[in-house]
Amino acid sequence: MIDTTVAGSLPKPAWLAETGKLWPQWLPAGEALAQAKRDATLLWLKLQEDAGLTVVSDGEMSRQHFVHGFLERVAGIDFAHKVEMGIRNDRYKAMVPQVVAPLALAGRVHETEARLVRAHTKRRVKFTLPGPMTIVDTVADRHYGDRVQMAFAFAELLNQEARALEADGVDIVQFDEPAFNVYMDDAADWGVRALERAAQGLRCTTAVHICYGYGIQANVDWKKTLGDEWRQYERVFPALAKSSIDQVSLECIHSHVPPDLMVLLEGKDVLVGVIDVASDAVETPEEVARTIETAARFVPRPRLVACTNCGMAPMRREVAEAKLRALVAGAALAG
Repeated sequence: MIDTTVAGSLPKPAWLAETGKLWPQWLPAGEALAQAKRDATLLWLKLQEDAGLTVVSDGEMSRQHFVHGFLERVAGIDFAHKVEMGIRNDRYKAMVPQVVAPLALAGRVHETEARLVRAHTKRRVKFTLPGPMTIVDTVADRHYGDRVQMAFAFAELLNQEARALEADGVDIVQFDEPAFNVYMDDAADWGVRALERAAQGLRCTTAVHICYGYGIQANVDWKKTLGDEWRQYERVFPALAKSSIDQVSLECIHSHVPPDLMVLLEGKDVLVGVIDVASDAVETPEEVARTIETAARFVPRPRLVACTNCGMAPMRREVAEAKLRALVAGAALAG
């Protein structure tokens, strides 16, 4: 059977944080919060194993947001004076921290959760980090004055943490770059180079996740403006095919992405999105299998991995659990 995994985040339990939100507020505080994060990580690890996933993750239980969870351990960023900024080319507004000084890691970022997962499973472990271009698009710059320079500064910090995660026993380090689907020319020009800097020297498997966003209303509305064919991948896939990155995670099911664009990723493992994160309707195993079969027309089966379209953080927990079971059942059906 082909490998199965999730793109990144999973829903936080109601006793840990607000539910149904992309930027939830934590409910406990202090040591109670730290323990709750560990408990939630172990809970979702067990649920992933019970569903049958072959590659598991921490579900990003310790992060309020997939980008800001990393930034909280970066010196040179002011979280005390957030400003409102347009995200993904002003698709939606968010309150973001400001870069006010040269960037440096204030210490390990994800050591606790990475070692926790590694100690409690024998399955392969994937750990996600935000990509440098997407970070740049999710903070306000008051210091560098140049997006490329700041992206490479973040890439160096990401590389430090990625190497440490590898030493923690992580098998796959994935960088999330939804910005690649928004700033396509920049992605092909310098975004992939910054991504390679973030992954430099890693001996474990490296991956990049590029999607059309979480299942929030702003993203749903944006997709309606993209027409009958979503061809954003066409601009960046050739650059990724030439890169040192091993795997590319993409959106497929219920999207208008022409599946033949996957041929542009020759030589790469393709994590094909077979689970729609913008809908609470649970896919049938047959539907998942059909999506896999479509992808198999353009990607050799040994290079296929069944995955979710994007993270599932804003989704109801029971829906996410059912979708993970459908993912695995569909992969088994596809053989």
